[in-house]
Amino acid sequence: MPRQKRPPITEAWRGITFTRRALVVGGAQAAVGVALAARMAYISIIDNDRYVLESESNRVNLTLVPPRRGWIVDRNGKAMANNRVSLRIDIIPDRLHDKDFVLGQLETLLNLDGDTMQRIRRDLKSSSGFQPVAVKEDVSEAEYASVLVRLPDLPGIAPARGFARYYPTGAAVGHLIGYVGAPNAEEYEEAKDPLYITPGFKIGKQALEKYFEPVLRGKPGARRVEVTARGKVVRELSTQPDVQGQTVQLTVDADLQEYAARRLGPESGSVVVIDCLTGDVLAMASMPSFDPNSFSSGIGVAEYKWLSQNDHVPLRNKTLSGLYPAGSTVKPMVAMSFLEAGLPAEATTFCGGGLRVGNRVFHCWNRRGHGQVNMAKGIYQSCDVYFYHFAQQMGMDVIAAMGKRLGLGQKFPLPVPSQSYGTMPSPDWKMEKYGRPWTIADTVNATIGQGYVLVNPTQLAVMASRLATGNALMPHLTRDANRAPIQSLGFAPDHIGLVREAMNQVVNGAGTAGRARLPIEDVKMAGKTGTAQVVSLSKGRGGMGVPWKYRDHGLFIAFAPFDAPRYAAAVVIEHGAGSSSAYPVARDVMTFLFDRDKAMAALTEYEAGWGGTIEERMARNFAAWKAGAAQPDPEPGA
Repeated sequence: MPRQKRPPITEAWRGITFTRRALVVGGAQAAVGVALAARMAYISIIDNDRYVLESESNRVNLTLVPPRRGWIVDRNGKAMANNRVSLRIDIIPDRLHDKDFVLGQLETLLNLDGDTMQRIRRDLKSSSGFQPVAVKEDVSEAEYASVLVRLPDLPGIAPARGFARYYPTGAAVGHLIGYVGAPNAEEYEEAKDPLYITPGFKIGKQALEKYFEPVLRGKPGARRVEVTARGKVVRELSTQPDVQGQTVQLTVDADLQEYAARRLGPESGSVVVIDCLTGDVLAMASMPSFDPNSFSSGIGVAEYKWLSQNDHVPLRNKTLSGLYPAGSTVKPMVAMSFLEAGLPAEATTFCGGGLRVGNRVFHCWNRRGHGQVNMAKGIYQSCDVYFYHFAQQMGMDVIAAMGKRLGLGQKFPLPVPSQSYGTMPSPDWKMEKYGRPWTIADTVNATIGQGYVLVNPTQLAVMASRLATGNALMPHLTRDANRAPIQSLGFAPDHIGLVREAMNQVVNGAGTAGRARLPIEDVKMAGKTGTAQVVSLSKGRGGMGVPWKYRDHGLFIAFAPFDAPRYAAAVVIEHGAGSSSAYPVARDVMTFLFDRDKAMAALTEYEAGWGGTIEERMARNFAAWKAGAAQPDPEPGA
């Protein structure tokens, strides 16, 4: 079939086709226009509020204001940790675009040293996101202004005017109070709180600052400011003030705490003082220490290295974490165990300078011997042979039970993150821990505070307070209203009276610490000396010719007044070459409680001999360490 021909294309046909296409295109354009108009109407009328808010957020910044921390005050309301106005410069890592340029500018503007720059670079590496990195705290007004005017050229820099934590007595409260610092990445991940990445916000990192963090923190405020496109603040719109944290009141006497720390001087040791009426801890000093103000401001790499490498361990709280053989300070406790188990106080033995136990001779500290010795003389003359002899008859179980009754090996309910509670050993304890039976030699060692016996200074102070009062005193660090009534230990009056009188003779009679007598009329201090061996006799125990780490520890426990005990104390001097390094410290600290003027005069003389205060010595020793020189202070006890 022949193919049908198309009609010829005419001008009329072309006109009809063009008109149809124009209508389609025009209709499509009209539809798009209507859709755009409708969307614009929706945005401008119906969804207006949301877009106004988003536009406003580009112009207005809302930032949290870190809350001021609550104060930590002593028993008399004196500040031990408070707040002060501080100008600071921080870096927000996610906003830092040209790190080398910005850090170079800050180094010049703020006069930052090499240690600080090293610490900033280290913190920037370990930081995450918007976690602020401290550049410098307590900058001067001139430095602050020099950074402010250059903010457009320093992206990531966050100047702030706020508050900084301040510890008025510095190193004297380092271990007791602790310090604050910026939250790290792990702490932020755990909390998921935007406050943790707010510049200037800090949390408790150690000791009481850490334990009481929920109480001390307070509630943050907020600040609305108008900013330019580059983030420069134009004006402040509104502010909601922060709510300061609560105050924590301690049982500690801030003046006594500072005195005890200063009196320890360059020694490595600790002092704990307890109120015998209440169990309140009046002082808990550990030296050498660190300045918590340095940590709170962002401690430098060199300073931290200096602290961490020091063989006197200034970063350890020796009052609760230091463990030592108790030495002869346990002899009053051992005597109480003998009395309670039925040994007459008049029972005697002969001390010729040593006692053979099995195939070994255990020597008395006095190689010439003490002659015939009863219980009282065994305490005030600290005769080892007396205790060697009768401990074999009475057995270790009664001694261990009395030690625990008086607080040794006990963990106390104190507001601290951790404490080491040592060992008051017994036959069952040894079998459980080592799988070996107890021996007579173990008993002989333990009865003079050696062998497996390990205690911390706080336990020694508690033991002293319980011997002084006959009550089961518990140490307290905060002035809580709700406390359990103090219970009696149930000692027979003649037993506890004999032990107290023997401790009185240690200081005020024919005992081993006559130079510990208080320079105060009608106030007598009772006590007990202790020398704890730390190495074998072949390496040498005391004496200044022996290397420091091989010397014996010096210990002393005390209470005063003897006839009406009010205060109990314990002093431990690490490697002090014997108790003679400890009881002068106890004497001066106890003097402070009864006559501050006399005590301060003694302290002034003592510090003059060692070349200044704690802070002066720390600064001098740190400078010498950085220069690669030996510590300029003479070795303690030399």
